[in-house]
Amino acid sequence: MCGITGEIRFDETSADIDAVTTMTAALHRRGPDGWGVHASGRTALGHRRLKIIDLTDRAAQPMVDPELGLTVVFNGCIYNYRELRSELGVAGYRFFSESDSEVLLKAYHRWGTGCVDHFLGMFAFAVLERDSGRLVLGRDRLGIKPLYLSQTPSRLRFASTLPALLAAGDVNTAIDPVGLHHYLSFHSVVPAPRTILTGVEKLPPATVRTVHPDGRREDREYWRAAFSRGGPGPGLDARSITDWSGAVLDALRLAVQRRMVADVPVGILLSGGIDSSLVVALLAEGGQHGLRTFSVGFEAAGGESGDEFVYSDEVAAHFGTDHQKIMVKSDRLLPAVDAAIDVMSEPMVSHDCVAFYLLSEEVSRSVTVVQSGQGADEVFAGYDWYPPLASVPRDRAATAYAEVFVDRPHTELADLLEPEWVADCDFFNRDWSRAFVDTHFDAPGADTALDAALRLDTTVMLVDDPVKRVDNMTMAWGVEARVPFLDHELVELAAACPPELKLAGGGKGVLKAASRGVVPDTIIDRPKGYFPVPAIRHLSGSFLDRVHDAVTDPVAKDRGLFRPDWLQRMLADPNTERTTLGSNALWQVALLEMWLQERGI
Repeated sequence: MCGITGEIRFDETSADIDAVTTMTAALHRRGPDGWGVHASGRTALGHRRLKIIDLTDRAAQPMVDPELGLTVVFNGCIYNYRELRSELGVAGYRFFSESDSEVLLKAYHRWGTGCVDHFLGMFAFAVLERDSGRLVLGRDRLGIKPLYLSQTPSRLRFASTLPALLAAGDVNTAIDPVGLHHYLSFHSVVPAPRTILTGVEKLPPATVRTVHPDGRREDREYWRAAFSRGGPGPGLDARSITDWSGAVLDALRLAVQRRMVADVPVGILLSGGIDSSLVVALLAEGGQHGLRTFSVGFEAAGGESGDEFVYSDEVAAHFGTDHQKIMVKSDRLLPAVDAAIDVMSEPMVSHDCVAFYLLSEEVSRSVTVVQSGQGADEVFAGYDWYPPLASVPRDRAATAYAEVFVDRPHTELADLLEPEWVADCDFFNRDWSRAFVDTHFDAPGADTALDAALRLDTTVMLVDDPVKRVDNMTMAWGVEARVPFLDHELVELAAACPPELKLAGGGKGVLKAASRGVVPDTIIDRPKGYFPVPAIRHLSGSFLDRVHDAVTDPVAKDRGLFRPDWLQRMLADPNTERTTLGSNALWQVALLEMWLQERGI
């Protein structure tokens, strides 16, 4: 797990080594164990290292193989790197390290851009071909590892975080009107390739991009789950939840074991919910002893509890883990809000960000790698907006999804945005976020309305909300988070599972069935929980003061995004207006403004 950067020039000048060095330095929290920059004519690559596999300097990056004429920078982990190394060794390749980075490099030489089809893992990488001058960028199937891009007519830069690109300068930081529309409509998610800034985009998941020395580029999407009954499964017509739950348990067992590959200890983030509890159970079942587990809680606020320790304690006791509970006092929470915003690559509204940030700080004192239960709700239909879609005809799926998921009706955006932004976005003639949803729902495949919703949430919303949240907050403390529920083979299996089996038992029915006899029934049958941070959900006191300061700051007034009358109404009654999914509407706006101010925009 690391941070990567680079630049390729399309004119006759050499790469800006100072810019790449500056971007690389900005990633120091993602890779505190070492760094390097490699320059070759019109291209320069940078790397910050977090030592996970092959702790020696032989695995340092940028990694250059002069015999093959390739240089690589890589962020992530190839879980099957040992098997691939053996296969490549039989083919005649010689290795100078024990790292998965070198396996990626050799695999690229053997299979070209098709190397990604052989990888089991999470990754973002850049490979420079010395002889052709081409730069090849790749991102894993579920977008677990990020890659941001900034392109001008004369050059392309990339980095693992958006702030690293900003650190080097020469970026158009104007607000992207369409990105703003998505942020305010599509659950605060700005889908790839856009970001909230006009001058920065994201490489989409499951994409390999070849960039030529003259600026031409080609993209290849190399993976897409079917979300139909024609995919993998224990008998494609099987409707037995027993058959499916057995297949799911086997696939998850394999996914969890794959993610134990490391030359350092691996812990587990244990919320006390079924997802993280099942990860603990399967590791214990597989013979892992002395498991380190970590839970976080906050003081209650607004009548809402701030911890679920009763459940995480039960799981820890049942499986005999070395468990650490982290109770965050209120006086630590407000400073952590600004600290979490500082490490966000993009504005992320969820209060979970602060929870993961503070949890990761404590975890980093004990382990460098953790497994997390993130992603199970999207993959196995655990959210409450999925059941209403079960009986919706396929041709009404997009409308039904928008009604339960989109933050606010399109027409309401004119109530909170200044008129010039409404005009710039052409809001009254096009609902950009609804058009995005329609395009995804109209794509081939996805047999039912629920299939279409799960396909969109798994490949878009999950990538740019929960997964990005975990990556940003754990990497801020030099901790690598691994997400077994996003093993792409498990996702393919879940996508093929009949929707009624996923919705059974109030949601995640097939996963709950797989957990029986593995996890205590009290954990399976408990009410669904979330990662609560009550002080942010219910704004008051110093938290409300911080929000007030942000939205009334002269910089915010000069920016002129939001109508003063709407802001004053929200500040006077900060906790009543909620988005469709229950987020605090004032916090959503304030978070965007705080992030922009933190970035100096």
